[in-house]
Amino acid sequence: MASGSKKVIYAALVGNSLISLTKFIAAAMTGSSAMMSEGIHSLVDTGNQGLLLYGLARAKKPADEQFPFGHGKEVYFWSFVVAILIFAVGAGISLYEGIHHVLHPVAVTSPGINYAVLGLAMVFEAGAWFFAYREFSAIKGKRSYVQAVKRAKDPTVFVVLFEDTAAMLGLVVAFLGLLLGQVTGILWFDGLASIVIGLILGGTAVWLAWETKGLLIGESAQPEVVAEIRRIADVTKVVDHVNEVLTLHMGPEFLLVNLSLDFHDEVSAAMIESEIVRLNAQIRVRFPMVKRIFVEAKQQPGLGNDTGG
Repeated sequence: MASGSKKVIYAALVGNSLISLTKFIAAAMTGSSAMMSEGIHSLVDTGNQGLLLYGLARAKKPADEQFPFGHGKEVYFWSFVVAILIFAVGAGISLYEGIHHVLHPVAVTSPGINYAVLGLAMVFEAGAWFFAYREFSAIKGKRSYVQAVKRAKDPTVFVVLFEDTAAMLGLVVAFLGLLLGQVTGILWFDGLASIVIGLILGGTAVWLAWETKGLLIGESAQPEVVAEIRRIADVTKVVDHVNEVLTLHMGPEFLLVNLSLDFHDEVSAAMIESEIVRLNAQIRVRFPMVKRIFVEAKQQPGLGNDTGG
């Protein structure tokens, strides 16, 4: 998963770096507000891909005394930072530029340059978008796209996909703004396009922030994973009842599991220990992402006082 995420991010990083440079050159030559907003958008996306790569690198740091469960949540933190940057920098500057050019419209010179740059940008952006879309489709399975985003535990792929989708929409809006301004002679169409681009970026940022918030706070494993762990524990011969199966994603590939089990009264401590070792092995084989398992001995609720803490 991490390898696929990196490929998607690298593809977007290279594409956005080249696109942002050409957009800024075109904006400087023509004075287009929409093109300037698009340049800022691509520059922010380039920085965002750098942050995601940094997050992936930080997440690989081994566990230490201060962080006994590792640094896997670094990916979630930097994905959330990316959402904030899209909103604060990308959307904020685009809205400012758009409002300024609506209030003080300036004629766009040499529109052919803008059209050429937008055309090239669409080609490069479409390639990066397709790469991210293919990777995301591979991990979503039979779930709908909305469900896949809500249940995804690796945010880097859908963050890049959202960015690229917003970029494609922004390019279309910039093209329409330039075209309408040229055809009608109404200068503020260019500024209006910049405002719309800002709103697209703002909406994308809010959605990304919402989806990554749960991962950052601490989401459980997918329901089918929890159900299967419960089943494995329930058929263990020393277990009388499975009270709780608590899971927590410490990173995309690090799942923490806490089992609350009521053991048969007649079994020995040695047998319980042996069966717990076997239970641990079964769960890890079935779900390699499970890195740590804690077992709590506790009497089934409603059957008397608890036997464990």
